[in-house]
Amino acid sequence: MNVVDDELWSAVGDPTRRRMLDLLLSAGGTATTLSQQLPVTRQAVAKHLGVLDRVGLVHVTPSGRERLYEVDQAQLARAVAQLSSVGAAWDARLDRIKRIAERVQRSREG
Repeated sequence: MNVVDDELWSAVGDPTRRRMLDLLLSAGGTATTLSQQLPVTRQAVAKHLGVLDRVGLVHVTPSGRERLYEVDQAQLARAVAQLSSVGAAWDARLDRIKRIAERVQRSREG
């Protein structure tokens, strides 16, 4: 995994940013509209949007005095694919650990 991937994971690891992505997926929005739907200040929303923009999860378009944010579907799909891949790898590791633990248990019982 490279630094960009680490930053992407960090960005989607924050629950507020995941909620923001959910909101943006349904309608797009500005920092102001998002702050009205979240329990954080507009300034905090703007900082979170900056993180999402930096890792390419959102596109920004000027809209009057505001900036309109929309989710980058391709980058989001990339993040989901990476999460799925890591989840599958951990499932396989945990399955191996379980089999080892079961063998140890059987050898103690036998």
